[in-house]
Amino acid sequence: MPFEEVKKIWMNGQFVDFADAKIHVLTHALHYGSGLFEGIRCYVTKNQGPAIFRLNEHTRRLYDSCRIYRMDVPFSQEEFRAACVEVVAANEFEDCYLRPLVYRGFHSLGVYPASCPVDVTIAAWQWGKYLGVEAIEHGVDVRVSSWNRMAPNTFPALAKATANYMNSILIRMEAAADGYAEGIALDVNGYVSEGSGENIFLVRDGKIYTPPLGASVLAGITRDSIIRIGRDLGYEVIETLIPREMLYIVDEVFFTGTAAEVTPVRTIDRVTVGNGRRGPITEHIQREYFAYIGGEVPDRYGWLTPVYPERAAAARKLAAVAAG
Repeated sequence: MPFEEVKKIWMNGQFVDFADAKIHVLTHALHYGSGLFEGIRCYVTKNQGPAIFRLNEHTRRLYDSCRIYRMDVPFSQEEFRAACVEVVAANEFEDCYLRPLVYRGFHSLGVYPASCPVDVTIAAWQWGKYLGVEAIEHGVDVRVSSWNRMAPNTFPALAKATANYMNSILIRMEAAADGYAEGIALDVNGYVSEGSGENIFLVRDGKIYTPPLGASVLAGITRDSIIRIGRDLGYEVIETLIPREMLYIVDEVFFTGTAAEVTPVRTIDRVTVGNGRRGPITEHIQREYFAYIGGEVPDRYGWLTPVYPERAAAARKLAAVAAG
C-alpha cells in the first residue's frame, strides 16, 4: 500500500512540507543504522476528541534508547511531547500513527559518530490494523522463525533502534515467503522472545504468560498496558521464560504492539492454537483495551493525552451535565 502524502512533518523544531522533509544521502544513520524511534498511536475518543496513547511512556522510552546510545536529544521531553501533539493538530488528524525518529545526521562518515549532529523528526499518518482488520477477530497464522533475536550484550534489545529492525525484517520476510502473517523469534537460548514487531502473550488454564525483558524483548508500551489491564481484570499475569514447545499446547496466544494492538494467533507452525479462533481471555482483554483507547471507559491510568484539551474539557462538562 503506497504511503499517502501528509501535510506537515516536524523536523528539528520546525514544520516542513511533506515534499521538503529530506536528508542527505550521506547521513550517518542511513549507513550505520544510528537511529532510535518510536511508534505511537493517536485515537479518536468518545469524550476527549483525538488523544495520544501513553505519550509520556513513549517519550521516556525514546529518551532512554538515546541514552543507551549516548545521543543527547536537543529538545526536552516536554518540548518533544508538545511537538507530537502539534504534529497531529497540524495535519488535522483525528486518528493516526506517529513516528518520531532521533538519528545521527550528516557531517562525516565513519563508525565513530560523535561529530555527527543529532537530528529529530516527527511524522504522522493514518494507518489501519497492522495485521489486517479480520485478524482482530479471527487471528493470524504464524511460524517460529529460523532467525533468533539478538544475544545479550550484542545489540541492546531495550533500545528501540532502527538497526535492530534488520533482524525484524528477516523474520517478517521469511514468514511471508512461507505464507504466514508473522514470525515468532526465539532468543539465543531457544526461549520464546517476540514477533518481528510485537510482544507475545500465551494463555493456559486461565493464566497469562509473557516472556521477561531478559529474553531479548522490547519493553513494549502496549505489553505493559496489557499486563496492567490483565491484572486489574483479575488474571494472573506471569513474566517467565517460555520454552518453544509451550507454544503448541497453550489455550490462546496473542500479539501486542502499538501497530498490532491486540491480535490473536490461530495457528503456529500449522498447529492449531486452542479452538483455532480468538479465545475468551484474549477477547476479554481486547475488548477492555479497545474500550480504553476509544475513551468508552474512564482514563483511570492517565494514559490519554488530548490533542485539543479545551475541546476535551467541554465534552466532559457536557457529559457531566447530561448525567445529571
